Amino acid sequence: MTVKDWFEQRKEMQIARRNKETRIDDSVGNLWVKCYHCNAQLLKKDVEDNLEVCPKCGYHFRINARTRISQLFDEGTFEELFGNITTADPLEFSDTESYKKRIATARAKTNMNEAVISGIGKIDGEITAAAVMDFEFMGGSMGSVVGEKVTLTMEEALKRKIPMIAITASGGARMQESILSLMQMAKTSCAVAKLNEAGLLYITVLTEPTFGGVTASFAMLGDIIIAEKDARIGFAGRRVIEQTIRQSLPADFQTSGYLMKYGQIDMISDRAGLKPLLARILRLHKKS
Repeated sequence: MTVKDWFEQRKEMQIARRNKETRIDDSVGNLWVKCYHCNAQLLKKDVEDNLEVCPKCGYHFRINARTRISQLFDEGTFEELFGNITTADPLEFSDTESYKKRIATARAKTNMNEAVISGIGKIDGEITAAAVMDFEFMGGSMGSVVGEKVTLTMEEALKRKIPMIAITASGGARMQESILSLMQMAKTSCAVAKLNEAGLLYITVLTEPTFGGVTASFAMLGDIIIAEKDARIGFAGRRVIEQTIRQSLPADFQTSGYLMKYGQIDMISDRAGLKPLLARILRLHKKS
């Protein structure tokens, strides 16, 4: 099998998996949503009114960064920063298609320049800096721009002496940027260390899914680590681990509940309770 054949086979498997996990049942139109967890057919408006959570079983649908911002931040208070930073193609990378084409496709799909939105806003009146990742943009992968924007947001928090919140949703480092992507792990971790030295609160909110280099860097370095209900969180994927250790893993492995059980996170929150929880934490840690 050639390298090209391997990429094509992998691409077909990914497309088949995405189609299996799709939320929308096209046979009944876009007014209805199918829950991936319990298979219930739900009115799309009911799901939206319930913060994109299934009213039948409580399954938390994935949401994009702008939806997350509208749910968490007080209306009209979020000021986006560093939105003009765009991705280059330093390696002129190409697999089944060029990196430049993948970036252009992701921008058209999401109406975003990159896989993270950075800014300053208020949560129930409490000001904070925030970096909100978006899995819809190339799987939330962390390339040079994502690392730069997260770091700049932390530096802005340092400058203003305000807390910092990172909301993660990522498959890990971006392979198209190779070592330049991996360097973002060290870069963002150093920025977290500066927040710690300054005595500023740093909160991470891990959402479905958070994996790879993001987990191995700034996602797990929070003073307080919160995970959304039933989110999958890890470094390598479940199948890779099972093939490596040649053992079956528990059914709840890499879920937020599993991580909470073994002390890797501080708390779990459902989506409805996340905003009041963050506001309460910000108030408790406010410097007089």
